[in-house]
Amino acid sequence: MSRRQPRSGKVYRGLAADKSLGQHFLFDPQVLDSIVHAAGALKGVNVIEIGAGPGNLTRAILGTEVASLTAIEIDSRAVRILRDLEVEQSGRLRVIEADAVGFDLIRHVPEPRAIIANLPYNVGTALLVEWLRHAGDFTVMVLMFQAEVAQRIVAAAGDKAYGRLAVLAALTTTAAIVLRVPPTAFVPPPKIDSAVVKLVPRSDSIAVARLDAVSRITSAAFGQRRKMLRSSLRAIGGAFLLERAGIEPTRRAETLSADEYLRLADLEPALPIRHSEPSRIG
Repeated sequence: MSRRQPRSGKVYRGLAADKSLGQHFLFDPQVLDSIVHAAGALKGVNVIEIGAGPGNLTRAILGTEVASLTAIEIDSRAVRILRDLEVEQSGRLRVIEADAVGFDLIRHVPEPRAIIANLPYNVGTALLVEWLRHAGDFTVMVLMFQAEVAQRIVAAAGDKAYGRLAVLAALTTTAAIVLRVPPTAFVPPPKIDSAVVKLVPRSDSIAVARLDAVSRITSAAFGQRRKMLRSSLRAIGGAFLLERAGIEPTRRAETLSADEYLRLADLEPALPIRHSEPSRIG
């Protein structure tokens, strides 16, 4: 695959990358085409792009038969560049200047909807966790992450990378890494490799309340992943939950399947006391 580096290592299309926003502009045309191709047929689909930057992936998406594209961009400098493209597209592209964190995609974009994005590294995980809570509202999500984060999304029980993120993804989607991307595909080049993950929502969608319960339990379990479950889950009634679920209390967090965590979550309402959720994402 050819890699043609732009002349400047930090500026692209007149836009200097802002480190505080986690910006790395993807410019390699073959990678851009591969990302869009991974989403499958997009005819009639309303696509959402997060962190559009100077609009390279935006243009690649618009080269398909999408019904519409909504680009969410927090950087006002990038928004000014995207406005020209918005005018050219005569209503097919809508650019919204906003922070994607906390932005209600479902309310602003009609069905059928999909997400295709080169996510900013500093907020990618937080965005995915929220989207997984409503995975059934999307036809597909094709998302770029740091390679390490991508591996955490698709990891299986027993893998070193297996944690809370993998459990939530497995319960709501079928996830797979479809493309690995080297630093030379970006401006400025990041210090690490990236990877594209395709997430297809499962037909047997899980209610938000059940997934939130899984999130609480996995946060506790993986927050102390070296300990046995009887210890790591003690603060949320671990002995009671494990006994009711038929799970050996001497097991550790990384050995439980996603379905076993769901079984624990379904028993959680029976606990006499509810506890707050640790903040760490494992």
